[in-house]
Amino acid sequence: MSFKFRSLCLFLLSLAILHENVVFGRRKYSRQDLIKLREEVREMFNHAYSGYLKYAYPYDELRPLTCDGIDTWGSYSLTLIDALDTLAVMGNYSEFRRVVSIVTTNANFDANINVSVFETNIRIVGGLLSAHLLSQRAGLELEPGWPCNGPLLRLAEDVAKRLLPAFATRSGMPYGTVNLRYGVPPGETTVTCTAGVGTYILEFATLSRLTGDPVYEEVAMHALRVMYDHRSPIGLFGNHIDVKTGKWVARDSGIGAGVDSFFEYLVKGSILLNRPELMAMFNEARKPIDKYLKKNNWYIWASMHKGQVTLPVFQSLEAYWPGVLTLIGDVETALRSMHNYNSVWKQYGFTPEFYNIPQGQAGTNRESYPLRPELVESAMYLYRATGDPFMLDIGKNILRSIQHSAKTPCGYATIKDSRDHSQENRMESFFLAETTKYLYLLFDPDNFIHNRGSHGRVHTLSSGKQCVLDSGAYIFNTEAHPIDASALNCCNDWKQESYNPYTSFNFKGDIISEANSRHPKTDREEPPEMDDELIIDVEDQQEIIDIPGVTAETSETEGTSMAPSYDEHTQDQDDPDHPETGDGEADEIQDKHDEGININEDAEGGKVIEAIDKLNSPPSYPSNEAIIDALNKKLEESTKDIADDETGAVNVTQQKEHMNELLKIVDNNRQKLLDFIDKLSKIDKDLAESVSSDRPASVNVSQEQDIMGKDDEPTFSPNEEPKIENTSFDHISSDGAEGSIVTKNRVGEHFLETREDTTDLMSLTEYVKTLVVSPPPPKNKFDAQKLLESVRYATARRALNHSWTDRYDYLTCKAQPFLIRITIAGEFMDEK
Repeated sequence: MSFKFRSLCLFLLSLAILHENVVFGRRKYSRQDLIKLREEVREMFNHAYSGYLKYAYPYDELRPLTCDGIDTWGSYSLTLIDALDTLAVMGNYSEFRRVVSIVTTNANFDANINVSVFETNIRIVGGLLSAHLLSQRAGLELEPGWPCNGPLLRLAEDVAKRLLPAFATRSGMPYGTVNLRYGVPPGETTVTCTAGVGTYILEFATLSRLTGDPVYEEVAMHALRVMYDHRSPIGLFGNHIDVKTGKWVARDSGIGAGVDSFFEYLVKGSILLNRPELMAMFNEARKPIDKYLKKNNWYIWASMHKGQVTLPVFQSLEAYWPGVLTLIGDVETALRSMHNYNSVWKQYGFTPEFYNIPQGQAGTNRESYPLRPELVESAMYLYRATGDPFMLDIGKNILRSIQHSAKTPCGYATIKDSRDHSQENRMESFFLAETTKYLYLLFDPDNFIHNRGSHGRVHTLSSGKQCVLDSGAYIFNTEAHPIDASALNCCNDWKQESYNPYTSFNFKGDIISEANSRHPKTDREEPPEMDDELIIDVEDQQEIIDIPGVTAETSETEGTSMAPSYDEHTQDQDDPDHPETGDGEADEIQDKHDEGININEDAEGGKVIEAIDKLNSPPSYPSNEAIIDALNKKLEESTKDIADDETGAVNVTQQKEHMNELLKIVDNNRQKLLDFIDKLSKIDKDLAESVSSDRPASVNVSQEQDIMGKDDEPTFSPNEEPKIENTSFDHISSDGAEGSIVTKNRVGEHFLETREDTTDLMSLTEYVKTLVVSPPPPKNKFDAQKLLESVRYATARRALNHSWTDRYDYLTCKAQPFLIRITIAGEFMDEK
């Protein structure tokens, strides 16, 4: 009897547990339940937003424990701009209009500050573009031509232009930091993360298609392609790369920090821009991810070359992945990973930055949770795709945890330690831009963002063109700024078009000339060999000295400029058995650098003279006669096409005189300076040997003077500083060819002032002082047109080695009403 009773009890208990699970899995949320949760999110946003305005504005972020503000990313009221479109999503249009007025009136990005290119793009450019596209819905008074015109659009373009100098590198991959006024800071590191290279296509392409200026989309697309070509032989990506050399610096491969938005933008860029090749790139990149990184629906970190596990952790940033998989329709895989990630949240009430999967605990010194949005982002996507109320449960738990443990009197604080829920004095701007927005949209199924295309608005431009807006085709950038894809068709038509590297383009992308006469266009003609550095690095631009009639820049009759080039390759950058393409040429260039002067062959066989800002010892002296002969030969070649009129003859004569005098100064001083440093190196070496062997030096200063001879300068004694001939070029007329630099000393520096005495000699100390104290030579002004042409040359060249093409050009002709996107057809990727 007791046995039967116990069996019955176990049966009833099992039934109760099963019933409870079924009820939990099928929990229903009424409309009133969702409204209540939605309004709770609105109150949370308003509390944090009001706290920022009251205590922190105009600083970048609020410090919620001390109730004051701090500048973090750029001193441009970051939180105000980042939260702007959240106001529109939540329907607070009056505040949206008020803040737009403040931003357009007060924002000034012409500031001498260094900013992150990545963060400024996703937060500022993305925020301004999103707010611009939501202006009509929010009831703003629109300028004629909107959405192709408007103050917020102009601000976004102004910021993007200030970011463009970061892309002027040999590889086309951008630097991580830029000065908003002066470009890339001197000495800026060339190492940046993978996401910092591949997270621009959404914002920059939107800007290009609204303004008609192709430079933004093309530089972003080029950087993304170059990054894709640097994947390892097994198809994985590292997390930090040198943008100059293309070598991987950090070789751990994963889908989290430093890499995440690169994959995200492949998918979202494909959807927003209707570019299937981006989706094909993602599908190819996903194969090795599933093969090497996926373990029981977790994604760990592994070596990018061998696929061996290096870091078995889950990062809170990785919680975006189920959302991306949902966008491509792989809901089942997304749900499995989502359950894993939610289990971490249930364990701590938050997701720590690192979670050690084998140990089942938060990573050491990585226990914090800075109010990140990735988990609720994926929950929002999955709920829209499946309607599973379990996603609402996840969102509700996130909301309750933040309200319970992160709330302060003036905002919401970062969780310093997810184990004890201690707080840190910071509220990142993405809390208002992303976390609250995704929570709100999760609980607001009727929001205009969720329009499935059942309705829209016909917008008529002043030109008479019509387009459909607000039809629900919103794509979120990685900072949760929604971009209306339908608006991208309003302003400029585009079509698929093969790019001819022998034609030139103006800034708007129109073809303005046929092939250059030096490269006649023929059927199946191979492109000319280009310099390995077609894309000239911004640092290198400071080193080029233009000599009248010699450099390619001044040879206008040849119809060419210093055309940039990037030697694309897909081989492993880190494998010593597979050296980079062009290493031999690089060694040859370095040899010339060691000689104190660099002579590069351009596409026409001409010479480009580059100044070298340092001397190597012991030097190997080049032949001055050979250099002079080469320069004279180039000058004669460059004057063949000049008319024999009086003006032309005088100009050529002046160029010859200036060049000869310039070479004379170089010839008189370079040899002596190199000899002098050679002597010093020998003396230092001898002194070092004498100290190590405890014997007198075998060579002293007097002996060195005897070796060099009485007539050789400079000479010195211990009590007398050496004298060096003044190398100022101020006495030379600057009437030469435009762009020539003839007022600098031999290392390209200006002297502070002209010496009062007329002597041609100056002490070594004074000479060194002029090199150190003098202001740096002026940088070449950044030219976006040259950058655009550089990218197009590189794109055309690399296309020869690929079986897929995806080049197109913008047209400036008037668009027809209701433009239909042209879908790219065909295969775009080589099967691995």
